[in-house]
Amino acid sequence: MKIIVLGGHGFVGQSVMEELQNKRCSPIALSRRDGFDLLNYEAARARLVELCPDVIINCAAHSGSLHYVTEFAADVVHDNMQMILNTYKLVSEVCPRARVINPMSNCSYPGAATIHKESEWWDGPVHDSVLAYGNTKRLLYVVSRCYQMQRGISSINFLVPNCYGPGDHTDPNKTHALDGMIIRMLQSKREGQREFEIWGTGLPMREWIYVKDLAQMLCDAVSLTEDLVYPINIAQNKAHSIRETAEMIASLIGYNGKLVFNTKYPDGAPVKILDDRLFRERFPEFQFTDIAQGLRETVKYYQAKLEA
Repeated sequence: MKIIVLGGHGFVGQSVMEELQNKRCSPIALSRRDGFDLLNYEAARARLVELCPDVIINCAAHSGSLHYVTEFAADVVHDNMQMILNTYKLVSEVCPRARVINPMSNCSYPGAATIHKESEWWDGPVHDSVLAYGNTKRLLYVVSRCYQMQRGISSINFLVPNCYGPGDHTDPNKTHALDGMIIRMLQSKREGQREFEIWGTGLPMREWIYVKDLAQMLCDAVSLTEDLVYPINIAQNKAHSIRETAEMIASLIGYNGKLVFNTKYPDGAPVKILDDRLFRERFPEFQFTDIAQGLRETVKYYQAKLEA
């Protein structure tokens, strides 16, 4: 079986590649680092004709921090929609028997939702802070469903909570939220700052997933015998407040400064917890990494990267 990982050198893609290699597969990573650009349809088509994969794990995305996807909203929505459309057109023309596996951010849930249930995914607009990124993930489902209806293209779609772990950017403006907090707090400790500012009240609840757990689930999906076009959550049904998460990070890195919450900035959605009923029905044996262990590994990674 030939497996390619789009965005295979990125944050999630690296962990997917490692997990597949641990399973004794021989995946192929494709990204701009290899000269593979999903925004260049003809060049991408030529490469895919050469490879003709059986499975595509689609980790390619134009993303960044909450502030990044707001500031560059037009670029984010354009690039992600173009990559989605090109991916499915390529599969349809070049390798129509291939299966596409898509992780989709839970920011695509309604901004007012608390417990994120798959049946309520469309029940309201996404939060305005993720207007560009969240809506492209909804449209990823629409595109995959339409290509299944007309062309018989196979897809598996998952809704994924906030991801963290080793391998993310070292620029806090381009990282996922939790990794960005680790980077900034390590910098604050190194510079001897007595206060560490966090935007908002610290009260919002967030469910986090360790990147290696996400990679394992995406790789396990390769062996599924059925499509999952309407997405299901990869969920633990467990969340931690921003304040609690910051306190855990401070303890791990030995930061003794004061955590200051700047309430002039909005909190965003108050709660993001993914309902795990459907996930547990389908994957009852799946084990998630405890957040304390995941944070330890992530802190060690960034200590090494930032001190190198």
